[in-house]
Amino acid sequence: MGGSAAARRQARRHLLLGGIALLWLVPLLWAVYTSLRPYSDTTRNGYLSWPRGISLDNYTDAWAQSGMAHFFWNSVVITVPAVLGTLLFSAAVAFYVSRFDFRWNLALLMLFTAGNLLPAQVLITPLYRLYLLIPLPAWMTDSLLLYNSAWGIIAIHVAYQCGFCTFVLSNYMKTVPKEIFEAAQVDGAPVWRQFFQIVLPLCRPAFAALATLESIWIYNDFFWPLVLIESGDKRPITSALANLQGQYFTNPNLIAAGALMTAIPTLLVYFALQRQFISGLTIGSGKG
Repeated sequence: MGGSAAARRQARRHLLLGGIALLWLVPLLWAVYTSLRPYSDTTRNGYLSWPRGISLDNYTDAWAQSGMAHFFWNSVVITVPAVLGTLLFSAAVAFYVSRFDFRWNLALLMLFTAGNLLPAQVLITPLYRLYLLIPLPAWMTDSLLLYNSAWGIIAIHVAYQCGFCTFVLSNYMKTVPKEIFEAAQVDGAPVWRQFFQIVLPLCRPAFAALATLESIWIYNDFFWPLVLIESGDKRPITSALANLQGQYFTNPNLIAAGALMTAIPTLLVYFALQRQFISGLTIGSGKG
């Protein structure tokens, strides 16, 4: 009796999780279905009708009309340095607050974490004015300002994402046995060597998990480039979709194809780091 009851509970649990997973997949599957249909077919027969034909024309048209290759490169220029800078800076702060005991240890960690609680809309007005006052040399940007430059977007992403990454990495670093650092000190290793040669290699699972999350968040961000970059040709891939919308006419099938193509890099990052991502989220969960 007990075994059959447990089996029924497990079956109900799997049915519930399968239903939730299917519910999450419905918008994605609908976007794929829409992107493969010609716009003339949907206007004539409706979006809920059976397609009279499918093709990849929307994908080729979206790629050509939006200049997606150029905007892909803009996203790479912003995302890669922002992710690397966020992880390196967060790891340094996390190492300091987790390795050394001092009076303001907890307060410093709370300060970094509290930055993520502020909505971006609250910061945009003072940040916009600040970016207009900070000069940059001509070799960094043709605007000569932090405003309207990729450096400005990289800087705000690093500043905004460091709180979350510092919180995760500090908890992860606390699971590293102190005996390792004591042995390194006996061997005469300075603090910087302990950080680069001991802590960073041991935190690779956590780095993989955070790199996956940060790459997706920064790559998909639309708000900061929209406000802090004036020139349309400098904006990332999320802005390329706006080029597919006309003033008087919008092709939803074309936009669906463009949106699916913009999601491909984030899927590749996730599949490449999937194993490390899962282990980075679970390792150390049972330790204090």
